[in-house]
Amino acid sequence: MEQKPSAEFVEFDIIINIFSVSATLVGVCLTVIGIFILSQRLSHIKSYGEELLALDALLFLATCIHSYIALRNRKKARRYRLERVTEEMFFVALVLMAFICVFIVFELI
Repeated sequence: MEQKPSAEFVEFDIIINIFSVSATLVGVCLTVIGIFILSQRLSHIKSYGEELLALDALLFLATCIHSYIALRNRKKARRYRLERVTEEMFFVALVLMAFICVFIVFELI
C-alpha cells in the first residue's frame, strides 16, 4: 500500500520550495539590474525596468524572510497563517516579474 503524505508535510514542502526559489529570484533580479546598468552606460537610455526589478527583488526577499520565519515557527496556527501570506506574496512577486518582462520587451522595441 502506498501512503499519502500528510497535509502538514505537503505545506512544509511547499514553504521550503518557496524559500529556495524566492532566494534564487532575488539573485536573478539583481543580475538583470546589473545588466540594465551596463547597457545604460553603453546607450544612455533611461529605463524604468530596473526600478521595477528592484521592487520585485525586495518583494522576493520579503517572501524569502517570511518563509524562513514560517519554517522556524513551532506554533501550528501561526505557521499556517505565515505560509498563506508567504504564498500570496510569492505569487504577487511572480506576476510582477512577468509584467516587468513584458514591460522590458516593449521598452526595447
